[in-house]
Amino acid sequence: MRFYAAVAAAVLLVGACGNPPAETDPATDTQAATTGTQATTTTGLIPPGVPTEGTRPPTEDLPAAAEPLAAGVPTQAPAGRQVQVGTAPEGIVVDPVTRVVAVATRDPFELVLLNADTGDITARTPLPGAVRHLQLAAPGGPVLVPVESANALVRVDLPGGQANPEIITGTVPHDASQAPDGTTFVANELGGTVSAVRGGDIVKVFTDSVQPAGLAPVGDRMGLLDVRKNDLTVYDTVNLTIVGSTPAGAGPTHLVADKHGRLIAADTRGDAVRVFDTTPTQLAETAQPGGPYGITYDATRDRLWVASSGTNEVVGYDMSEETPREVMRVPTVQNPYTVAVDSKTGRLFVAGVTTGVVQIVDPR
Repeated sequence: MRFYAAVAAAVLLVGACGNPPAETDPATDTQAATTGTQATTTTGLIPPGVPTEGTRPPTEDLPAAAEPLAAGVPTQAPAGRQVQVGTAPEGIVVDPVTRVVAVATRDPFELVLLNADTGDITARTPLPGAVRHLQLAAPGGPVLVPVESANALVRVDLPGGQANPEIITGTVPHDASQAPDGTTFVANELGGTVSAVRGGDIVKVFTDSVQPAGLAPVGDRMGLLDVRKNDLTVYDTVNLTIVGSTPAGAGPTHLVADKHGRLIAADTRGDAVRVFDTTPTQLAETAQPGGPYGITYDATRDRLWVASSGTNEVVGYDMSEETPREVMRVPTVQNPYTVAVDSKTGRLFVAGVTTGVVQIVDPR
């Protein structure tokens, strides 16, 4: 499966979501997949013998994936302080249990670990390729690291940073998220598939996507944003079935869940934050001009934070009601593509992709 690395390398030269792969005949390739041979289909690589569900729709009339805006040098002084971590940090997450912040960097490809209380760098874990999304499997870790240019998911233990063996999941895995029952869903962005992983094995592949991206779990449901179809699909994580889908704006990219059982999407092209239940149905939306992109949620304070990729800000929202209510804006370093929050302290960690820093802010 390593031949997909060449495809992934080309994809990384474009924006945050890239372009879809060329299509082939779905009938021929699906038959090849189910008869036990490896086959590249319109929905990506299907491991032999693994059940599938879903049909990929026609793609001719679909728009390109939404991309973050490129902001200029900040006109306001960034809040807090900055820690230099390496080239192009993108993808960041905080573990409140081990007090570790993990951020992915490039040149070299590493997962950089920082102390969430001091900001000191404590470890650097080499990675087999480029990464843009990070999530925790559960409080305490491990970190789920979808390595796009290696077509693999890597789990990195906390607090030490030991990397577990790679699991090949599909073509350009963009995001990974674990349900409470331990099932991990991986969005293989340029394969158009979503792999369900239990233990170290792929147990099902969903083939209803075109360009799957952001993932987030709510109980026994898993939400997925497709950045070509511009919709939200919800999966049953126990029975491994498709629950349903709904439009999710003009260009959604990132997804998170709150403690109220809602899924919240950053609609980057639509300049909005959208809130959904898990049926799925849209419940509310709030305008956020400036290309909302990275998104994180603090369950302790019921606070949503959304990075504004075009204005060098992170916007805070109160989520006590269905409609997000803006409560704060934090000036950031240039191009704040991803953001994470420490639910113990409320501290924000912003990955500055242009300047190679993690910005640390105590928003009060």
